[in-house]
Amino acid sequence: MQNLLTKQKYREIEKNIVQLLNFKGQDLVSQTSLRSPRAVGDAVQEFLTENLNLCIPKGIVRQYEVGFQRRSMEDMAFYDTNDYYYAIDSKTHNKNTVFNMPNLISVKRLSNFYMNDKNVFNILIVEYEIGKNKIYYSNCHFNPIEQYSWDCLTLGALGWGQIQIANSNRLLFNQEASRKEWMIKMCEMMEVFYQEELGKIGERITWFHSVKNFWQNHP
Repeated sequence: MQNLLTKQKYREIEKNIVQLLNFKGQDLVSQTSLRSPRAVGDAVQEFLTENLNLCIPKGIVRQYEVGFQRRSMEDMAFYDTNDYYYAIDSKTHNKNTVFNMPNLISVKRLSNFYMNDKNVFNILIVEYEIGKNKIYYSNCHFNPIEQYSWDCLTLGALGWGQIQIANSNRLLFNQEASRKEWMIKMCEMMEVFYQEELGKIGERITWFHSVKNFWQNHP
């Protein structure tokens, strides 16, 4: 059995999310918090947690789940009627900002999660602008992470490595990409990344040797 979220269903959900947010989500934060991306992000995430199930076409969701811990990989999730599990990480992006580089997920956590073919890790990005003391939602991107092109992703040195969006103003998608190809590419990039990190660690070890020598010879 296949998962029930086809490309067309993803696009339908995106459209429904933008419509719902512009209808009910323009006043989610106070006037004083409108300029705070964190305040807006938290408010939008809470709103979507409570309402995302309304944006998913009928006949797909078997069980909708919320109430995840702050450090969980998903903000909300659901099972479809074929028992595929869709973990959803929600992000917001203020289109008036020049540069944003959000973390997505640990490479180790994603690798473990994707050992099960019925697990799907989705990134939900809501784009908005502030105007006339309200939030105006311009667009929404809802895709499995493997549809994000590596040309718009980067890796951060946190834990085993963290997948990041290089710049939220430049998102590139390949909706025909296979999970297998994407994960193999991730592994190849991690090999290069770790080699670079080893070089940096070698430089740091050498530098601290010099610091140690300084203090050993210091009066």
